[in-house]
Amino acid sequence: MRALGKRRWIAGAALLASATLLASCASLNYYGQAAHGQFSLLSDARPIDAWMADPQTAPRLRVRLETARQIRRYAVQELGLPDNDSYKNYAALSRPYVLWNVVATPELSLKPIQWCFPVAGCVNYRGYYNQDDAQAYAAQLRAAGNDVEVGGVTAYSTLGWFNDPLISTFINYPDAELARLIFHELAHQVVYVAGDSQFNESFASAVEEAGVERWMAKYGNDDMRAAYGRYIERKRDFLALLLKIRRALDANYKSDRPLAEQRAVKARLFQQLNDEYQVLKTNWGGYAGYDKFFAEPLSNAHLASVATYNDFVPAFRKLLRRDAGLARFYADVRALAAQDKDARHAQLKMLAALENAQTAAAP
Repeated sequence: MRALGKRRWIAGAALLASATLLASCASLNYYGQAAHGQFSLLSDARPIDAWMADPQTAPRLRVRLETARQIRRYAVQELGLPDNDSYKNYAALSRPYVLWNVVATPELSLKPIQWCFPVAGCVNYRGYYNQDDAQAYAAQLRAAGNDVEVGGVTAYSTLGWFNDPLISTFINYPDAELARLIFHELAHQVVYVAGDSQFNESFASAVEEAGVERWMAKYGNDDMRAAYGRYIERKRDFLALLLKIRRALDANYKSDRPLAEQRAVKARLFQQLNDEYQVLKTNWGGYAGYDKFFAEPLSNAHLASVATYNDFVPAFRKLLRRDAGLARFYADVRALAAQDKDARHAQLKMLAALENAQTAAAP
């Protein structure tokens, strides 16, 4: 999921060129656009110092770059995140998103179609640097009877293979949201397990959550804390709505209803999602930040990855609180990463259950 509005793509771009040698013609085209897009992004990026020294750099951009630089230092010094050259360059793009993700599911299922790549393993999306290319591939998937969504991506991680730059697509986020994004993406460079998106995204989300809380305690002010509190509250409300509809859809698809009735229930649930979102917007005073989620007709693909970013976050919260320190926390997460997937998920489910029970019992 877009972390509720902000999608990410994990790319093993360093191996794209070699992968094309073994690929089909269609895959050659895909890997070719991915490699070209990645290297174009890197070539567009300049060091922050160069932007600051350029008299044509706008004053607002100078402030944003200095804020990002301070956040990056904090990530290394206080959160133990990688001390490399990621987020020390900046690229100004002429498009609203760095790339577009295509997500697809069968018509009556929430299980996403997977694509497998070098380094990143199997993931639930394909990323395109050109929106028309993404829509063309989406059309093929729809023609085959699948539910499909094309969503814009503001940031992604190459897992340390390249020096990921700051990008114009997210540089103007409010300070706390910018910090959240940088902490999340750097966390992917600490631990990453190919083919286990639930583990990877929940871990990075837990790091961003703890990181922003600590960063705000040191650098935040009352207005910033209030604004971020509203952001978190809206995110929580929207996620609860998505999970409610997702559970209802899942029950529908697992039922013994005739196919025609399952399709009718599906249509009603998506209408309910749209209607209840309008109520949320009213409660939020008209805030429209999640409108982009509804830019395309609602489908299973919109909800396919909701759990990916959230299911195991309580488990990592529990582990972090138990370890009482980020260094030990990272070590324990690496130990989990070394286990096979079934054993890893079993431990995370146990930790999540303990954390959720403790949260429910809290006054």
